[in-house]
Amino acid sequence: MINQQRLSEEFVRLAVINSPPLKEGAIARYLTERLEKLGAEVRFDDAAEATGGEVGNLVAKLAGTSEATEPLLFSVHMDTVEPGGQVEPVLRDGIFYSAGDTVLGADDKAGIAELIEALEVVREQNILHGPIEVVVTIAEEIGLVGAKHFDYSMLEARLGYALDTEGLDMMVLQAPGANHLQIEIAGLAAHAGMAPEQGVSAIQTAALAISQMRLGRIDHETTANIGRIEGGVARNIVPQSVSIVGEARSHDPQKLQDQTDHMLTCFEDAADQMTRKINGKFVRPRINACVHSDFPSMAVAEDSSVVQLARTAATMVGHDLKVRLGGGGSDANIFNAHGIEMIILATGMTRVHTHDEFVALADMVHVTELLIEIIRQAPGTNLT
Repeated sequence: MINQQRLSEEFVRLAVINSPPLKEGAIARYLTERLEKLGAEVRFDDAAEATGGEVGNLVAKLAGTSEATEPLLFSVHMDTVEPGGQVEPVLRDGIFYSAGDTVLGADDKAGIAELIEALEVVREQNILHGPIEVVVTIAEEIGLVGAKHFDYSMLEARLGYALDTEGLDMMVLQAPGANHLQIEIAGLAAHAGMAPEQGVSAIQTAALAISQMRLGRIDHETTANIGRIEGGVARNIVPQSVSIVGEARSHDPQKLQDQTDHMLTCFEDAADQMTRKINGKFVRPRINACVHSDFPSMAVAEDSSVVQLARTAATMVGHDLKVRLGGGGSDANIFNAHGIEMIILATGMTRVHTHDEFVALADMVHVTELLIEIIRQAPGTNLT
């Protein structure tokens, strides 16, 4: 039923449209026309106003053709990471690569192409289905910005699928929450050669804190990282200020809080250890810490309707659908936090966010088969 040539051409059309975060106007216009040709009603929310982007999140709704009344939701995102620009996709031995110094953009344009082909087949084959809602978010790659600013009142669906993870025949039911840490350390400047004892090094304070910190893989649910350090003025000046950016992630909210607290405590302990008496006064580095939640954790039960529907569909098309624990955040984290039960399905993309990114056309066909069957099975499945 799947038209491989049409799927291939769809992916190429999507890939060549430059769509960095918050500059998705061109691809939004294309998707509007494409989805309306499939019979969808397309609207946009006001996320552009809130984010400063060119366009808001796209919502497409297709009326049901069966007696089922529960809508089914599919989520993809229209932006890609840099370096983008003029992407030139090439098909070599059945696999799409980028011909130049850009990412391919299979993240998430493979998912979009697969969903569009699935909707084409559903229409051509007159497959009965309930209402279908499609959300195409903006700025996913810079912190799930579109999903965070999405107008959820535009949706009726209470369950769905995000097409946005590597591999094949994989579904992610659990993904961690994450805290973003921004630390500013203020020490005391001095000449490093003439009077180093008159200064308190902000960089040394940071180094001491990080050396005492649990980082990397903490346990099977928790990770932590210091990702960027910036500071200092010159090699001969005791550095007065330094900025540190880090994160903590965990599937367990309490573990996330504990790891975040541990990292903050390390900075305060280091400041205590770096306290010096200078000109008769004790000088302690000042720690200014800002912590905010990047995204909440998500956990969908194995026996939930959305998981059982995916398993039923996979069985019908002979796919062996496995569960994988997520390590990163996606729009699904945000959708679940808004009461929409959503899991993440693999789209076949590989080595995303690199110049070596690729996706096999056969794998895209494979994913499209599953999507068609999910739509087909939904009317006969208990979705309450």
